[in-house]
Parts: sequence; structure tokens; C-alpha cells
Amino acid sequence: MGNPEVIVTGGAGLIGSAVVWHLNRLGQDRILIADRMDRSEKWRNLVPLRFLDYVDADQLLESLPRLTGVTAVYHLGACSATTETDSDFLMRNNYGFTKTLAHWAVERDARFVYASSAATYGAREDDFREDLPLHTLRPLNMYGYSKHLFDQYAERAGLLDRITGLKYFNVFGPNEDHKGDMRSVVHKAFHQIQSTGKLQLFKSHRPDFEDGCQQRDFLYVKDAVAMTVHLAGRREAAGLYNLGSGTPHTWLELAHAIFAALDREPVIEFIPMPEHLRGKYQYRTCATIAKLRAAGYDQPLTPLADAVGDYVRNYLVSDRRLGDEALP
Repeated sequence: MGNPEVIVTGGAGLIGSAVVWHLNRLGQDRILIADRMDRSEKWRNLVPLRFLDYVDADQLLESLPRLTGVTAVYHLGACSATTETDSDFLMRNNYGFTKTLAHWAVERDARFVYASSAATYGAREDDFREDLPLHTLRPLNMYGYSKHLFDQYAERAGLLDRITGLKYFNVFGPNEDHKGDMRSVVHKAFHQIQSTGKLQLFKSHRPDFEDGCQQRDFLYVKDAVAMTVHLAGRREAAGLYNLGSGTPHTWLELAHAIFAALDREPVIEFIPMPEHLRGKYQYRTCATIAKLRAAGYDQPLTPLADAVGDYVRNYLVSDRRLGDEALP
């Protein structure tokens, strides 16, 4: 597989393929992609990208002894389904695999940046700070716990002084078609509106929030990967970082942006939230990004309406991937 300078795990996924796309735009193509292909169309995310080689994720660890000259590892591959119930698989894939890869990178002085998750914060609806004591966090699902467990391990082992964990909030954008139920609301809403002419949103079951006024920190994938690559380029930026917009938006704001991108009048129907979700549902999330800014990331964030417009008009309508922008 030659001598890659960069390894990107999960390189065919949403954030991983976007990182490769961003690196390509910076002139970097000596990239080894590791991922697991499935029966989805995830392979299409790789077609426009430039990279040195591809290896199945299950073969990556046994390939590591043969690799020399790697300067950076973007570990973005994981099972990200919050509904996954196979705890053994999550422990092997999201926890054990990450431990091995992190130690390999640190021992070779390669920059190691990995995907943690905002899911590690659990049910809290405010005070999303990176300096909260990790032992006080209570993830709500096994996915979040598998990420949280590695964060805790990295802290105990002294790795967090040398590596960077990224707590991504609600990332959306091109190259997420394969994610099934884990696709963003933008992707789901686009297809729902195209097929039915309307969008369904959950009613609020709390008196302090009107229907559709539940809030999320939505982050466009192009901003997410610009932040990711920025932090990877700064060894002093170690530890945990929130990656979000720092601004909460309501589901109604998101819905109106989607209808506007489609040049349609909004038609929104509120439906009851399933009983099994009501006790776990977060009514507000918003990243604090002061630490990211202090690490030198000074780029403006794409306004929500502009991000949704770009995604819908330039990718969803035409069924394009990142890297297809120059096509006629």
C-alpha cells in the first residue's frame, strides 16, 4: 500500500470522506482509507476522492507494522448507531480498536485525532463544557458510553495530553445517504417533502417549549471537517474539544430553511412523540466552542440557512457527493 502520510478510518463515511475531500483540497492525497463496506451505496462517497490505498477496517491493525512515515491519524470510524444493542461489538469496535490505534500513533509521534461524541454528555441540556469531570457524565446509550469509556481511558493513561478527541454535535451534509435511520433530519426531511409535500415534526411534551421549538446545535459537515483538520495541525491542541456551531436552532428554523431551499411554502405537521422516547428526549443542545476558538480556529460558521441551501440545492437535488462540485 505504499507509504501513506495520513490514515483516515471511517474514510467512506460522512465525516471521514469529508475529511479526505478537505485534505484533497489542501493538496494531500497520500491517504490510506480504512472502512467497512456494506450493502449501502457508501462506496460512492469515495469515487471523487484521491487517496493512496484502501484497507478493510478489520485488517488495519494487522497492517500497521508495515506502515512507515505516517504523520497523522484521523480515527473517525465507529459504529455510530445510537440504537445499537450489541454491547460486545461496540466495546471491540469503538473502544478496544481505538485504544490500540491511539497507542500505535503516539508511540510513533503521529498526530492522533479521534471522534468522541456529544452523546457522551448524556441527557444534560445546558453547560456542555469540555472541562466537566468525565466521571460526572452519564451517557444515555451504549454508543455514547463506548465513546465516553475511551475518553476516560485516554485521560487515565495520560494520552489526552498528546491526542485530541472531538465531540461532534449534530453534523449534517453531503455523503450521509448510507446512514439509514442515523441520517440527519435535513436528509430525511428532503425526501419526505419530495414524496409527500409536507414535513412531520414531533410535538413538544413540555410546557416550556412550544411545538417545533426544541433546539439543536446543527453543524454543517464542511465546517466540521475544517475544524477537525485545523486541530489536527496543532499539536498543542490536545484534549477534548466540542465541535458545534455554538448557536442553537429550533426544528422550525431548520424546517423553514429546507422548504426555502426547495422553493416551497412550508407545510408542517406535528405528530406525537413515541412514548419510549419522551423520557430520554433532549429539548436543547448547544456546544460551547470557546476552547476551539482559543485554539486558533477563527473561521466564521456557515449560517444554517446557507448550509441547508448548499446541501439541498448542490447535493441532494442532484444526488452528488463531495468532490462532484466541478461536474457539469
